[in-house]
Amino acid sequence: MLAKRPDGEGLGGAGYGGKTGEWRSACAGTRKKMTDAAAARAFFETNFIPYSVAVGREHEGLFTGYYEPLLRGSRMLHDPYSTPLYGVPGDLVSADLGLFKDSLKGQRVTGRVENGALVPYLTRAEITRFGLANAAPIVYVDDPVDAFFLHVQGSGRVKLDDGTWLRAVYAGQNGHAYTAIGKVLMDRGALPRDEVSMQSIRAWLAKHPKEMQSVLDANPSYVFFAEKPLGDPKFGAEGAEGVALAPGVSLAVDRNIHALGVPMWLETTAPDADPKKPDAEFHQLLVAQDTGGAITGPVRGDVYWGFGADAASIAGRMKSKGRMVILLPKDVAAHVGERVEYSGPNS
Repeated sequence: MLAKRPDGEGLGGAGYGGKTGEWRSACAGTRKKMTDAAAARAFFETNFIPYSVAVGREHEGLFTGYYEPLLRGSRMLHDPYSTPLYGVPGDLVSADLGLFKDSLKGQRVTGRVENGALVPYLTRAEITRFGLANAAPIVYVDDPVDAFFLHVQGSGRVKLDDGTWLRAVYAGQNGHAYTAIGKVLMDRGALPRDEVSMQSIRAWLAKHPKEMQSVLDANPSYVFFAEKPLGDPKFGAEGAEGVALAPGVSLAVDRNIHALGVPMWLETTAPDADPKKPDAEFHQLLVAQDTGGAITGPVRGDVYWGFGADAASIAGRMKSKGRMVILLPKDVAAHVGERVEYSGPNS
């Protein structure tokens, strides 16, 4: 994606990424064929400078996982297909506050106009209860819990009742902050802290159908989707960088801090697809290609694991402490200095 951007354009985030033109030489080198891991390592050691990411003196952060779920759906509303995946509502308004005040650069607010004033958009509970008159569903799915976790993951594959497939991809959000329902259940005493995972949350919801909707509605954030063709099944949907996500390679980060497109080395652990096996070391070079509402802070990342049962098993249970190192081309590092500085609410 950098190749399509002008040389003088900044990479975003907190500004440490420099300008696009400063990445040209390094990016050109990545397109050359590297015969083995040693050659790849030599390339990065020669052309990049590592910077350990920290909050103050604390270098350890949290790394989780996400994946592309499978849902069953229909283009027509009928049993059991009764849960809509809405497209972007016609009355949804998103404003770039930086256009109004320089000190608000990079901040956005989302809502709707009511009597000439911008007000918060409807919450998940309100949308679930009353529906949306200003949005058309792209499909209806057969499980509200599957639909909820699609909102969390951001994109997914839908197998329709006529045998065809489509990809539902993130197209917008209602502007409300994400609330993790795992924490909600933990605060209610329903799940112990060390047992919270996607799998345990699903199991609890299945055992408590009368409480299910109230727990889901505790997360006011609501995601709207667009329909895309499935494309190459080896890859996921396009992430925030506009590049198709690659399993074990793509990383979601806080884009208010980190620049998309930056290579990042993680030293953490990851679960095995078999829940009976112990976690293993995950020391891997990834690329910041996506973002997410729950991914906030400098030392925070979400690893994309792909599609299928194994990906779901790993992503749903990954909650690992670890360290992050960003790699910057020498041209960028020359003016960054010895440290990548970040001043903000998470510093």
